[in-house]
Parts: sequence; structure tokens; C-alpha cells
Amino acid sequence: MLWPEIIRRAAKVGTDRELVGMYPRRADLPRAVFREAIERAQSRIWFGGYTSYFVWLEVPDAATTLAAKANAGADLRFLLGDPDSPITAERDRLEATPLTLATRIAMTRAEIGKVDAAVPVRLSDRHIAMSVWVFDDEAIVATHIGSGLGQDSVTLHLRRTQGGGVFDRYVEHFASLWADGKPADI
Repeated sequence: MLWPEIIRRAAKVGTDRELVGMYPRRADLPRAVFREAIERAQSRIWFGGYTSYFVWLEVPDAATTLAAKANAGADLRFLLGDPDSPITAERDRLEATPLTLATRIAMTRAEIGKVDAAVPVRLSDRHIAMSVWVFDDEAIVATHIGSGLGQDSVTLHLRRTQGGGVFDRYVEHFASLWADGKPADI
């Protein structure tokens, strides 16, 4: 009887097996994680960050890679913050940085315009406090806290291991935001 209890305490069982890593800040997530997740993804690449601005800085030649993925049949989507929302303006006031959210959103939209593929973009202000990026059966989730920038957000790296787990809940969250998002032109 003692052995099974020791194993239960030492080995991950249940939904916590989906947690690959946890980081006090998105900036602490190894830079290669996003690049490698994009490279591995074949069917689904969903960006649900309010600006996802850092992707263009941290993923070398992101536009070319994303175009190749989309042209090979991957479902590529960008859910961005609504730059005209009063919620965005309030968050800008809290962040108090010269590079505003609206500016970072505009820069991401300009970079998406360089992707040689059709890329649907929708706008929402409902994900101001949580970003969800999905790459097939991997996800990176950042929960924004305080007045810090996105890079200061507590971040989880998840991998789907079962139906109905934590990973699926975040995918459902993204899908809900996407369904309610306002289509945007690039």
C-alpha cells in the first residue's frame, strides 16, 4: 500500500500531466519554445495574444514560416485586441509605456500583411487579461497581472494529453473569443 502512494506523490497523474512548464513571466519562457511550437504545428496555429507583437521580434522569419504553414493547410488565425476599445485605452493608461497597445497591434497587423497567405484576423477586447496561443496540441497561456506588460505575465506551457483537460479548456476559450470577435482587414 505504501508504494502506490509514493508513486502518486512523485508522478503526475490526471490533468496536471498537461503542464509542460510554468514561468513567472512570459519573458522567462525559453525563446525557442514559440519558434519550435510553430515549426512543429501542422494543422492549427492560433495566435490569441492582445498584440502578439513579440512573435515578430523573437521568431526569425516568422512571415515566411507562417505562410508556408498556411499554404500547406494549417488553420492560421490571429485574434488581436481592438485598438479602438475603451478597455484598450484603459490598459494603455495602466501600462504607461510609449509603445501603446494600439501601436503594437498595428505593427502586428502590418507583419501579418507580409505573410504570403490568407490570414484571418479578428479583434476583441475580451482577452485583455489572458493570451492563448495554440499550436496543434501545444498551447502557451499567459495570464496578465497587475499593470505589467505582456512579457510580465505568468505563463503556462501546455500539451494536450487527454480530452476535456486544461488544454481543451483553453482551446474552448480561444474558440469562444474567435466566434465573438470582429473580423478585421489587414
